[in-house]
This record gives sequence, structure tokens and C-alpha cells, in this order.
Amino acid sequence: MPVYICRIVTPDGRILKQTLEADTAGDCRKTLEAEGLCVLSVRKELRISQVRLFGKRLKPAEFILFNQELVALLKAGYPVLKSLELVEKRVENPFLLDIIRKVKSEVRGGKTLSEAFGPYENLFSKVYTASLMAGERSGNLPGSLARYIQYAKIIEQTRSRVRSALLYPTLLVIFSAILIGLLVGLVLPRFATFYADFGARLPALTRWLLRLAIFVRANLLWFGLLFLALIVAYLIIRRKDYFIVLKDRLKLRLPFSRFLVSDSAVALYSRTLGLLLEAGITLLSSVGVAAFSVPNRFISFRLQSVAESLKNGLSLYDSLQKTGVLPQLAMDMIRIGESSANLPGMLAEVADFYDERLRDRIQTLVSLIEPVIIIFIGLVAAGMILSIYLPIFNIIRITR
Repeated sequence: MPVYICRIVTPDGRILKQTLEADTAGDCRKTLEAEGLCVLSVRKELRISQVRLFGKRLKPAEFILFNQELVALLKAGYPVLKSLELVEKRVENPFLLDIIRKVKSEVRGGKTLSEAFGPYENLFSKVYTASLMAGERSGNLPGSLARYIQYAKIIEQTRSRVRSALLYPTLLVIFSAILIGLLVGLVLPRFATFYADFGARLPALTRWLLRLAIFVRANLLWFGLLFLALIVAYLIIRRKDYFIVLKDRLKLRLPFSRFLVSDSAVALYSRTLGLLLEAGITLLSSVGVAAFSVPNRFISFRLQSVAESLKNGLSLYDSLQKTGVLPQLAMDMIRIGESSANLPGMLAEVADFYDERLRDRIQTLVSLIEPVIIIFIGLVAAGMILSIYLPIFNIIRITR
């Protein structure tokens, strides 16, 4: 049955927003007016399929806020179903609101909260459903959710830090490429006609740039079609598993990105594994969930073999050693934690260490890449200016 969002005026003059299920907007309006309410507007709510159609998505901050409110209500003594009903009234994102309603319906039908959120673990994460399950088994759901919230905040802060650090260099490269393209494709060909009228011999640099400019201008349509074809091909294969694994493996071979990818993977894997173990999930179940939490699919694929090695009787250290994807420093810290029966605590130390190192490397990379790009652009611009003005100086000398 469709759900409608209604703005109503209560008898005491308050303006409220209320959701109501009805066959039509007219039925919804009649139901509210029968209760003595003044209806200002009735709007049909978007469902998940419609929200996806328009490209709406759930932001991590919105999901964290939802869980914070849920934890506050659970700590206050409200049951799960009542807590979901109260949180539902505060949620504005239609994507999240539709999921909460479906989860609430499943909980009302007798399922646990982790079972109700199970079908949506690909939208959030397997870590979230595992945290819910651990909280339900231990009888401390608010505590388990609080640990997940802290975990989610750290992960989101790291991602935001990486995005913001790479934003300025990326924009600088894009605008520089556009500027150089305009100079080569539009400005230099005009100077070619100007130089041809004088018949003077041009310097080698100017001749090379003019040939390049004329070639680019003559084949501009083909370059555009090739660029468009590459974009279409990328959009087609970007979600293919083999392409994702190949792309993520290539990231580990590039000079700068391999350190960033490796450090972020170690920090995320260690933090996720430590969170699950601290919540009471068994090691065998935790390593499988933690492997899927790593965004790099090549590293994630290699880490999925850890569970099988544990089943064969190997320790966590030996199982991770076989994968060959974690640095030796992290392996040594994990071995110490395993031998001292403090694996969750040592995993948290590993995650903090690599988060800090990732932050330092990002700052170093940004501080280096900016002057390198500026110097490169300056050299290119200086070369183009020289190629344009050197022939003018020769022409002036000849005419004198």
C-alpha cells in the first residue's frame, strides 16, 4: 500500500508532518480530516526503486545519526520496536525511511534486528549486521551498536581525509589539461597562418608544436569519438569482477598509490576484525566479515582464504602470512596480540598506527604533488610561450 507524507494542523494550532498508508491521496486526506485535523498537503513517498532511479543514496553521516538515536532510545529502556517507531519520525531520507519501515515490519513479525537488517547488508556493511548479532547474543545491543558507531566514524573520517587531500591536485590537473588543450588546439593554429605569411624559417620547437596543433585540430572529431568510446567502455565493464580486481591490483603496483591502498586496507581490516572480536563474534566468523570490509577487491580476495586456513588448524598469524598482503610490521603486532591473548586490543593498536601513518603519507603526498604539478605546468607554459614568441623576434630582426 502506498505511503503518503502529510502536513497537518492540529486543533491547538501546531503544524506537524505525519506519514500514513492509504490507497489514494484522497483516502489519506479523508482519514485525517475525520480525526478533526486540517490537512495542508499530501505527498506520495518515494519507494526504494524510485529513489534509486533518481540517483538518491544514503550518506554515511545519516546512517550514523540513525544509529546514535537508536542507541540513545535503547539505553533509555525502550524496546527495539518502539525505538524504531520513534526514530522513524525523525528520518527525512526516503531511502533510509523505506528500509526502517520494512525492518520494523520484520521485527513486528518476530525477527531479530540483525535478521531484519540482513537483506540490506550490501547497502550498509556486513560489519553492521554482525555487530547487531553480537549485541543480541550478548544481551548488550546498545553497547555493541555504540562500538559500531565509533568504528563507522573513524572509517568515514579516513575516507573524507583522503578525498579532500586529493581534490585540489585532481582539479589542478584537470584545469591544466584543459588549458593546454585550448592552447594547442585553438591558439597555435592561428599563429601558424600568421607565420606562413612571412615565409620565415621557424625554430624546431615551434615547428613541432604547430604540427601537433594542426594534427589535433584536424582530428578533433576522431579524438572526441575515441574519448566517448573509452567512457562508454569503462561504464560497461567497471562493475565486472575481473575488471575491478585487475584495477585494484594495478593500484598496488603504482609508486604512490600502493602505500596509500595498503595502509588503508591494513587499518580497515584490523579495526573491523578487532571490533567483531570485541563484540563476541568468533574468530572464524570474524575473519570472513573483515575480509569483505576491505575496499580493495584484490586484497579482499586474498584475505578470504584466512578462514579456510583457520579451519585447517593454523593460527591467525600463519593464516595471514600465507596471503602475503599484510606488511610484516602488522603481522608481528598481530602475532604478539595472539600470543598474549589480547588480540582485539593489539588489532586496535595496529589500526591506529596505520591510520596515523596513512594520514602522514597523505600530507606528504599532497605537499609534494602540488609543487611538482605547478612546476610541470610552468615548464609546459614556458615552452609554448617560447615557441610562439621566438619566431616573432626572428621576424622583427629580418624586417629590420
